[in-house]
Amino acid sequence: MKFYQEVVGLTISRRLAAGPGMDIVFLGEGETKIELIFDAKHLETNEPGGIFLGFEVDSVDEKIKFLKEKGLEISGPYQPQPYIKFFYVKDPNGVNIQFVENI
Repeated sequence: MKFYQEVVGLTISRRLAAGPGMDIVFLGEGETKIELIFDAKHLETNEPGGIFLGFEVDSVDEKIKFLKEKGLEISGPYQPQPYIKFFYVKDPNGVNIQFVENI
């Protein structure tokens, strides 16, 4: 949850106690939200392979600077065409997070 709040910039929109040792948190505003489920019985993370989440940013360069200051490993930036620039980081569970700037 800290990653999605501090790194991605999402706010908690709803939080539920889902039973003993289990919490559900929804982050984001508007129509689309990220749902994170914490279950104390399942503390190990799994490498989620082909999952990617993308977030638009005003400046890829500024976001890279911010994330490097937090000690995160950056993959990129990439600019496959003049109108788009992006890079990747991994969240604490290994999910690929893409930050993209539409130029």
